[in-house]
Amino acid sequence: MAFKMKFNHKNKPEDEQMDMEQGEQVENMNNDNTENTEATEEPLSGLEKEVEDLKDALKESNDKYLRLVAEFDNFRKRNAKERNELIKNAGEDIIKSLLDVLDDAERAEQQLAKSNDLEALNQGVSLIFSKLRNILSAKGLSKMNSKGEEFNPELHEAITEIPAPSEEQSGKVIDEVQAGYSLNDKIIRHAKVVVGK
Repeated sequence: MAFKMKFNHKNKPEDEQMDMEQGEQVENMNNDNTENTEATEEPLSGLEKEVEDLKDALKESNDKYLRLVAEFDNFRKRNAKERNELIKNAGEDIIKSLLDVLDDAERAEQQLAKSNDLEALNQGVSLIFSKLRNILSAKGLSKMNSKGEEFNPELHEAITEIPAPSEEQSGKVIDEVQAGYSLNDKIIRHAKVVVGK
C-alpha cells in the first residue's frame, strides 16, 4: 500500500500537468470556436439582412402586382360597363333628332283625316320627307347614286341581269331596286341593282 501511495503521489504532479495541458487545449479550442463563431456571426447577420431585404422587396413587388391586377380588373369592368351603356344608348342622339319628324308626321296624319286639299297634303308630306333627309344627312348618312354606274360588287348587290338596251350599258347598273347608303363613308347597305349584260 505504501508503494501504491508513493506511486500515486509521484504521478500526481504529472497528472495535474497533463490535466492543465488538456485544459489549456480545451480552452484554446473554445477560444478558437468563439472567434470562429464571432467571425461567422457577422457574415451570417449580413446574409440574414440581405435575405430580409430580399423578402421585403418581394413582398413589395407582390403588393404592387396585386394592386396592378386589381386596377386592371376595375378598368376592364368599367370599360365593359361603358361599352354596354354606349351600345344601349347609341341611337339616342338620332332618335331625339327624329322626334321632330315624328311630330310632323302625326300632324300630317291628322290633316289627312280632316282635309281633302291634296295640294296642301302633298306639300306637307314633301316637307316632312325633306326634313327627314336633312336630319339623316347631318348625321353623316348619304345615298348612293347607282343608276348608270359601272357595276361594283363592293357597292352593289346584283339581283338579276338583263340584256343591256345598248352596248354602252353592258356591265352597268340598269335599274336600282333598293338604294344603298353609307354612313360617314362606311357602307351600311349595299344597293340592290339590275345589271345589263
